[in-house]
Amino acid sequence: MDDRHMQVGEVATRTGLSLRTIRHYEESGLAVPSARSRGGFRLCTETVVARLMVIRRMRPPGFTLEQMRDLLDATDRLDAPSPSGPGRHHPYLSRHEPVDGQQRAAQNHVRA
Repeated sequence: MDDRHMQVGEVATRTGLSLRTIRHYEESGLAVPSARSRGGFRLCTETVVARLMVIRRMRPPGFTLEQMRDLLDATDRLDAPSPSGPGRHHPYLSRHEPVDGQQRAAQNHVRA
């Protein structure tokens, strides 16, 4: 993804989230800015924008912050390169059974 940093105001415009909501997700540890400017302004990359869009799609089904955190953690693990190499099952998949119906539906919705 793009390494360009943008200020949180541009992120808010692109995601449709308010500055206050973005700060709330930051304070909750769901989406942490990539860097800070010399003046202390939060800076984000496309990766943070994409994560905020995932979070935004989890709101209508009524996910709690804890459920969002769990799902984001799971998708981060699944997106991480498999230590056993390409084309191999990720160890996370073999150790964990599928999550409940609501989370499975959200995973499908998030990836759509």
